[in-house]
Amino acid sequence: MASGSSAIEPKHKEEEEEEPTETTSAAAAEDEDTGAQVAPIVKLQEVAVTTGEENENVLLDLKAKLYRFDKEGNQWKERGVGTVKLLQHKSTSKVRLVMRQSKTLKICANHLVIPSISIQEHAGNDKSCVWHATDFADGELKEELFCIRFPSVENCRTFKEKIEEVAQAQNEKAGESEEAATTAGLLEKLSVGERKGDEEKKDAAVEVKKEETVKQDNPVDEK
Repeated sequence: MASGSSAIEPKHKEEEEEEPTETTSAAAAEDEDTGAQVAPIVKLQEVAVTTGEENENVLLDLKAKLYRFDKEGNQWKERGVGTVKLLQHKSTSKVRLVMRQSKTLKICANHLVIPSISIQEHAGNDKSCVWHATDFADGELKEELFCIRFPSVENCRTFKEKIEEVAQAQNEKAGESEEAATTAGLLEKLSVGERKGDEEKKDAAVEVKKEETVKQDNPVDEK
């Protein structure tokens, strides 16, 4: 029994004295601070990114999915999932609809909200609505039929009501501008008429003076 025990013990001892594994060596190397400083290969500089929306105020900002109607294929095609915004220019007060895809930020809709725009519920779906627009998302003006779908009925209603509100405001503004132009035209005509009348009065006065001068220069003998 003693001999068997002594035969096992050395083997067990040898196992305890085995050299550390590669994992242990790697961990020790990581813990060791060499003090070396590694400079970056490429130094990046901050670049100011412009979106074209810096001079505009956000009137509406909602998540949605946009579709456009493909006339050739006679079907709806997805344009992208992202954020649809209504932006009002600070100087001109014009409002445009802009939608960008969430990941790529690619523009999938970009057009003005004009007074004649008509937005309607799509096929009885109270989360979707459709409208026509002259769009510039692809870099050229194109007549498009859009459909937009929102996660909730409330968001769809908010979008539709805001579009109608902006269109109404644009319509009233256009009416005021037309009325102002008409009034200015009438005032101009009135002013021209007054100037013309004054000129005619002046011409008549000059003629009277001429006649009086002629009479004084050529008196008629009294009989």
